Amino acid sequence: HYLKGEIYSPYQLLENAFGPSARRLVGGFFLLSETLAAGVRVYVASIPIKLMLGDQVLGFGTGDPILGAILLFVVLSLLYTCIGGVKAVIWTDAVQFGLFMAGGLFTLFYIPTLVDGGAAALWAKAAAAGKLHVIHPNFSLSLPFNLWMGVIGGTFVTLSSHGAEQLIVQRVLACRTVADGRKALALSAVAIFPLFLIFLLVGAMLWVYYQQTPMAIPIPEIKPGSGIKANDYIYPIFMMTEVPHVLKGFLIVAILSAAMSSVSSALTSLASVSTMDFVKPLTRRVRSEAFFLRFSKASTVVWAAILILVASLSREVEYVLNAAFSLRGLTSGALLGGLLLVLLWKRGTALPVVVGTLSSLAVMICLSQLEWTQSSPTGEVTQAKLAWPWFTLIGTSVTLSLAWITRAGVRLWKEKASDRSDRFE
Repeated sequence: HYLKGEIYSPYQLLENAFGPSARRLVGGFFLLSETLAAGVRVYVASIPIKLMLGDQVLGFGTGDPILGAILLFVVLSLLYTCIGGVKAVIWTDAVQFGLFMAGGLFTLFYIPTLVDGGAAALWAKAAAAGKLHVIHPNFSLSLPFNLWMGVIGGTFVTLSSHGAEQLIVQRVLACRTVADGRKALALSAVAIFPLFLIFLLVGAMLWVYYQQTPMAIPIPEIKPGSGIKANDYIYPIFMMTEVPHVLKGFLIVAILSAAMSSVSSALTSLASVSTMDFVKPLTRRVRSEAFFLRFSKASTVVWAAILILVASLSREVEYVLNAAFSLRGLTSGALLGGLLLVLLWKRGTALPVVVGTLSSLAVMICLSQLEWTQSSPTGEVTQAKLAWPWFTLIGTSVTLSLAWITRAGVRLWKEKASDRSDRFE
């Protein structure tokens, strides 16, 4: 569907099927959620970068190392994004992925050289502590990591991220053929699994290592509600204190590359949606493609400034990180549901789509705030909330259900109105 005709974003399909209001609503959902989520990712990434590069390096001109870290990789990402567009983003992302993978592999093979007994001792201690326990078969709505969440909830999360969000779809749109697009998605699945596995194993190794080795740098104080965990500092501290100087810079570049990859992808997706889904359809005068290209580059700069602002505000407002991370889950069901309606209905009016997507957002906001009391196997009573991997599944179901009910209601009303008109005549 994306490679049939001139398609610049998935939300264009909504206009083709249901009209411009459906396209702008769903596109607006993406702009809002991606702005907040990407801004938060920028802030989170700035924490280890500040630790690795130091206050003196990052305090240039601002006196604020966190702001310096934010400016560093947002501005660097902005430069090559504006100059090369999505093609530059895709190529640099590939190089950055390679650096990140190489850094993880180095760490995986380096840690065993630091402990007595090598890798065998590390794995034995990690297994004894339950750090290598992979499958959690018990069903739970509140615990985010279990088998059912991965198979059911994770399927819908991936459907939304890879099929309904411009962040990933823009890469598919850059492919020449449908076959190339399918290869790109398949390669993404094949490549991301070993990357996750490597860093999960590195995390288990680091846990064992720091059980027997004191940490050279104390973990910085964590602001309550910031969304940052103390564990997020352990890998940067390990790089700063235990890795040889020759390789320390390489690992810092690997982490910085991962942060820049996230920023550049967000910038191109935000700029393309704002240009092609909002500005171009609303432009009354006939404009050249060169005009919209210039506008897209200008909007990239504006979005970079907004990301810097959101990232800076994230450390000031308590709990904003948790809200921003969950916001993608609040809107992902509406995005996926809207595009599924395109496939199911082909054509129609915008009202059912608008009602379905807005209802999905309202329901998910309410469910995200819902808490209940539950008991653990040890008898401990805790407050539980709906885990984020279920958000997309529930939001998609609400979108489809309410859209179908609205469509049926409109048809029934039209039939009754037609009957009354016939009787009157």
